[in-house]
Amino acid sequence: MKISGLFTAVSLVALVASVASASAQQKTLYVAGYGGSFEKTMRDEVIPDFEKKHNVKVEYVAGNSTDTLAKLQAQKGNQQIDVAIVDDGPMYQAIELGFCGKIKELPAADLYEAARFKDDRAVAIGLVGTGLMYNKQYFEEKGWAAPTSWNDLKDPKYKGLIVIPPINNTYGLYTLLMFAKLNGGGEKNIEPGFEVMKKEVNPNVLAYEPSPGKMTELFQSGQAALAVWGTGRVQSFANTGFPVDFVYPKEGAVSLLASACPIEKADASALASEFVKAMLEPKIQLTLLKDYGYGPVNKNVEVPAELGKMAPVGERAAKLYNPDWAAINPQREEWTKRWNREVER
Repeated sequence: MKISGLFTAVSLVALVASVASASAQQKTLYVAGYGGSFEKTMRDEVIPDFEKKHNVKVEYVAGNSTDTLAKLQAQKGNQQIDVAIVDDGPMYQAIELGFCGKIKELPAADLYEAARFKDDRAVAIGLVGTGLMYNKQYFEEKGWAAPTSWNDLKDPKYKGLIVIPPINNTYGLYTLLMFAKLNGGGEKNIEPGFEVMKKEVNPNVLAYEPSPGKMTELFQSGQAALAVWGTGRVQSFANTGFPVDFVYPKEGAVSLLASACPIEKADASALASEFVKAMLEPKIQLTLLKDYGYGPVNKNVEVPAELGKMAPVGERAAKLYNPDWAAINPQREEWTKRWNREVER
């Protein structure tokens, strides 16, 4: 009995040690990225396979790009995030502030050059076009032609029907920038943009809405019919069956690079780079195109005709306007304060 009990005790200790060892091997990777439909795609299509392949638990922290950048700044010196997925503007800031580590063994030969950031400290995971979204059914019922221009946002017939994200969201910033550009200004002279926004666009705006979920609700309820948004968001919304379409304005849509970087820190996990590279695999690139309307950045991805209707691919991608973030970022805080005082009051 004593010997039997001893074997039982030894077996129990071995079992506990085995469980503890397995538990110790499974690490946790914290990924901060966009919310809404993008988060759903990540949780359904990307994270499960990565967890299984690398025996890791991925915790996803949803937020817009400026929220994620603010978290990185607040956690400086004690970073909890392992991978950040943000728009290209905030990504340039994150790199400048030293938050991004170098991506190990980035498959550069497979990528379009425009997808790469300096020293491979970040990489684009998808190309987005910023332009206009409109409710096709609403427009048809009103007998209105589809919008074609940024200047349509100034048309009084859309009074109270327009939604634009605020300036701390890249889409809102691009709206301001495009009106500056179309009126003799640009990144280095934003004044014309503010004048148009205050006097001609603002009277038509129902809401400056940062939340993707709220944006779709405003359209679904019939309160909004026209918005500034990106191909990714519009594609996701259209995939639900709601009658929206995306317009590349005749003056040009603006490029946005959805980007990812591994976070620089003393205990950085090698899996951070692996997660970023997983986002570049052809299978995931096609998923991001199908679910989210991202133009692929991997040259090896063959785009099926039915999936390339809205995304910036081919000639549409070539015609996108690429903002000068080196000129924008030093002024962005000042522009934000002014926007809050003069536009979004």
